[in-house]
Amino acid sequence: MVRPAGATATVERPPRAVATVVFVVFLDLVGFGIVIPILPYYVRSFGVGDVFIGLLAATYSLTQFLAAPTLGRASDRWGRRPVLVLSLAGSAVAWTVFGLGDLVGDVAGAAAGVAVLFLARALAGAMGGNIAAAQAYVADVTPPEKRAGALGLVGASFSLGFIFGPAIGGALASETAVRAASGLPVPLPATPFSLPAFGAAAMSLVALVVALVTLKEPARHRVTGARSTLVDDFAAALRDPALRGLVLAFFLVSVAFAGVQVMFIPFVADADAYGFDASAAALLLTYVGVLGAVNQGVLVGHLADRFGSGRLAVAGATILCVALAALPFAPALGGVLPPLAGPPWLTPELVALLAVLGLLSFGNGLLNPSLAALVSASSGADRQGTAFGVTQGAGSLGRTVGPPAAAALYAAVYWSPFVAGAVVVLPVIALLVEVGRGTATEADA
Repeated sequence: MVRPAGATATVERPPRAVATVVFVVFLDLVGFGIVIPILPYYVRSFGVGDVFIGLLAATYSLTQFLAAPTLGRASDRWGRRPVLVLSLAGSAVAWTVFGLGDLVGDVAGAAAGVAVLFLARALAGAMGGNIAAAQAYVADVTPPEKRAGALGLVGASFSLGFIFGPAIGGALASETAVRAASGLPVPLPATPFSLPAFGAAAMSLVALVVALVTLKEPARHRVTGARSTLVDDFAAALRDPALRGLVLAFFLVSVAFAGVQVMFIPFVADADAYGFDASAAALLLTYVGVLGAVNQGVLVGHLADRFGSGRLAVAGATILCVALAALPFAPALGGVLPPLAGPPWLTPELVALLAVLGLLSFGNGLLNPSLAALVSASSGADRQGTAFGVTQGAGSLGRTVGPPAAAALYAAVYWSPFVAGAVVVLPVIALLVEVGRGTATEADA
């Protein structure tokens, strides 16, 4: 079925279809989050330097950068459902292989084991590019005035995945889980590293089954004509006045935010006012994740109906910029607060940090789904997947560049990666103001 440009999809129950896609993305992201707690220790178990931790993390983002435009373009040509199904199956394979790395290392040596980790991580990153197809599916079945809220639900599934995933991963890496798995009648390699990886594979398999059983292909335009390449897609997006600013915005925001994410835990561990261990830092990340789920899953839809995605994007980028600049100075901000009545651990410095993190989560929660809604509004009905693929690829490239740059800055001056992140976001505000001038947003319609 082919519909005219701008028409809404004819899926029987669009809200249910959106909920299914959000649930599938959530399950897939839980699988990704499961592996996060074990990653540094898994790499160190092979006796290699910590530089390989950073390289392994960057491998995922790099292959996602290469694959997201390809998967988005494929979803335009062959359908959203086939791309989602195949990528979920690929994720299950990738995480299963990842869990076999220590077994390969025992048999063939540490170098072979590390190589398996990199190959599996590269495949998982490539399959993680399916977010472009998921966003395009949501855009297909949602009217333009409701897309910011629907795409916010996709963003909320990310936050929820990062809440539940690490907790499940930590449980699967425990001695209790290893002993229980060792007693199973099946010959399953049971280690603190293999079990979380197999758990991630299981989550991808569950998401695959859900997609196969409940997900239907939406009615939409099919791409015709000559096939394009990754370079063609990026070049076309950068030539398009409506998309160029959004592609650059995705890249710059990802550089800033990914760098801060990486250096946040060292900051709260090293700062005299905090000195948090891994467990306390994990609680802070959970706090940010819960706020992100609420912001993107609840607030964005209501605010977009009132103000439009363009204004929300500018507001989100501005708030994010302020929060990034304030984050390293939270202890000093807390120092001007009066003493608090409450438990000893609830210090003014901690309250200031929680407030800044809340501001950061709010700004990011406004910005990301609003950017996605602007991408959808700025691209043709037959190019939704390609447009989302290019912008998600730009974001993945930013997540490849941001962490090592932030780590180098942190080693020089502890506050510099956070302030640098704020500086990087400043041009995003200008870009979004310019995009708003040339794009008709929901509020202007």
